[in-house]
Amino acid sequence: MFIYLHKFANPGRFLKVAIPVKKISGFLSILTIFVGLVFALFFSPPDYQQKETVRIMYIHVPCAWMSLMTYSFIFFTSTFFLIWKFPIFLLMAKESVTIGIIFTFSALFSGALWGKPTWGTYWVWDARLTSFLVLFFIFLGLKLIKDTFSYSSRGDAIFSYLALIGGVNLPIIKFSVDWWNTLHQPASILRTGGISISNEMLLPLFLMALGFLFLFTYTLLLSVEIKIKEKKIMFSGKNRSKNNV
Repeated sequence: MFIYLHKFANPGRFLKVAIPVKKISGFLSILTIFVGLVFALFFSPPDYQQKETVRIMYIHVPCAWMSLMTYSFIFFTSTFFLIWKFPIFLLMAKESVTIGIIFTFSALFSGALWGKPTWGTYWVWDARLTSFLVLFFIFLGLKLIKDTFSYSSRGDAIFSYLALIGGVNLPIIKFSVDWWNTLHQPASILRTGGISISNEMLLPLFLMALGFLFLFTYTLLLSVEIKIKEKKIMFSGKNRSKNNV
């Protein structure tokens, strides 16, 4: 595995693979999200209890999934950076932070809109919502470190270790509805009894989640590409100034 990953530690080799993947992901994200929205708005039936309000699920749930997935990605890429010291891993972890903030905020905001007609309030301090809010603050903390220590090896280490510590919150979010009595509904898909929602709702839900995954891939690779090119320009500029001196 180390030998395989070592090939892509070089930014030039990484971009040769990343740029085509970015283009494909961008196209697939537009296509999948469009089809998912069509099914969610026009073909998915209303819920027998929540009526049309349930359609918020097609934004809220994929955003929540992507928030957790994004932080998991940051956790593992930070771990790989601490083990192998490949800058490309740290760069991908750092460029994922802003994306994670957007997904987490979208999940919290759409959840509040969903909660008002369902629970009668926009917010309750139950375990799932509170732990998800903690995740949002962890993302903000990582962004603060990223922006404060832009070109510091000490800042890179602080960022990576905080990402590892924050990973403790992920199982708390996942199992909070099982460990504590909360208003938040339990899992409907990844559960021991099997999937508990109809296929008419499951299809657009997975299409939206897949579309957001492609969108994450496109946005991340675009950000990494821009950062690598910026560093190349800065490095070449420094070399020119040294030669002039």
